[in-house]
Amino acid sequence: MATKVFMEALSPTMEEGRLVKWLKNEGDAVKSGDPIAEVETDKAIMELVARGDGVLRKRLINDGDARPVGQLVGVIAAPDENIDAIVAEAGASAAAAASSSAAPAAQGATQQPSQVVAQSRETAGASPVPRIPNEAQGEASAPPQQKIAASAGAPPASSRPTAPPAAQPADGNGGSVRSSPLARRLAREQGVDLGQLRGTGPGGRIIKRDIEAAASVSAGAPPAAPRVAPPPVSREGDFQDIALTQIRKTIARRLSESIGPVPTFYLTAEYDLGRIDDMRKAMAALGDDFKVSVNDVLLKAVATALTQHPEVNAHWLGDRIRMFNRVHLGVAVATDDGLIVPVVFDADRKSMRQISAEVKEMAKLARERRLKPEQYTGSTFSVSNLGMYGIDQFTAIINPPETGILAVGRAEDKPIVMDGEVAIRKRLRITMSCDHRAVDGAVGARFLQTLGRMIENPMVMLA
Repeated sequence: MATKVFMEALSPTMEEGRLVKWLKNEGDAVKSGDPIAEVETDKAIMELVARGDGVLRKRLINDGDARPVGQLVGVIAAPDENIDAIVAEAGASAAAAASSSAAPAAQGATQQPSQVVAQSRETAGASPVPRIPNEAQGEASAPPQQKIAASAGAPPASSRPTAPPAAQPADGNGGSVRSSPLARRLAREQGVDLGQLRGTGPGGRIIKRDIEAAASVSAGAPPAAPRVAPPPVSREGDFQDIALTQIRKTIARRLSESIGPVPTFYLTAEYDLGRIDDMRKAMAALGDDFKVSVNDVLLKAVATALTQHPEVNAHWLGDRIRMFNRVHLGVAVATDDGLIVPVVFDADRKSMRQISAEVKEMAKLARERRLKPEQYTGSTFSVSNLGMYGIDQFTAIINPPETGILAVGRAEDKPIVMDGEVAIRKRLRITMSCDHRAVDGAVGARFLQTLGRMIENPMVMLA
């Protein structure tokens, strides 16, 4: 019996997948569980496996094609089995999907332009349609129905705006050309043929400045009132369109869900890293196996502080707040395709060295697009660090349903007053983005105070 190959949801948030490449050709034998294609999800590139034994009889999409989850992409069957009905069904489903997606556009094209304008404004929550300018403003006075119909390319004749009459060769009085009396007199005096001009006055009327410009050109002088040159036409090579990856599409959707609906406020604190530097030097003296970065120490400090503030280590679920007893720390990693946030599970229970090794390994997998869904889902709080890029301070966008995220800037030497004397100390700024629905200002401030004690006294994390 034939087995249908569907675009599967290979990650919890996947809605669409792009088939990177087929691993099996039509006619190849496959067994259940064999990888038959590589699929780009919203987070990584994963393998699509066969769900039955037989031969890959039909590949219904090509390498690089994107399809929504649940759509048929291939057929596995016995070599002599008739699969015509399945292939025909797949073609009909694809055609129906295409026609349904095109229907809204076609419907919009058949609506009256005034309806389209009204609907688009209503959707966007815009103010009412402004009053149409009066006739003295020339072309702008044409009814919007006429303008939109003209731009469509093939409107009925009755809806087309009346074009200004084409300029005809002028008679002695210039009667067949729309021109002002002054323009006609100047044209006669300077020998300008009105029939060769295009007017810039209302309704295409030739006026004084048109005659002066024409006379200046014929005399070899620069025009008295030169027109502004149009912008250059874009040609091949002027730009490059980059198709969105599944990761970038998900980033756009997720951040749109956060920055608008989530009422966010920000808290910034500055900490002294002197003792962290001393501790790192002491650990490095023990050997390479004990080396840790400032970021590794900060992640451990954040995880430890979160255990004391479960109200920050939480998710906003609409009708309730879920506070977690375990700390699963999301660590933002920049890749060529966008930002991904692998998770260090139970980070509070791991040593700095364990956190360091785990973050390095997951960052490597993230950049190679080989992270598994279970490695980038389930975080309870997140940290984003741009200090290595020379960024002093920034604000990060919360990843819903989490209620907070820390943005870490760079460490730098600063002059500060200590015991009445100026000293140079290494300082670091951290900004916390808080979802005000779950985290109040005082709650966030207390968390940052605890975090500060961990950072400025790192030995307590080794106890």
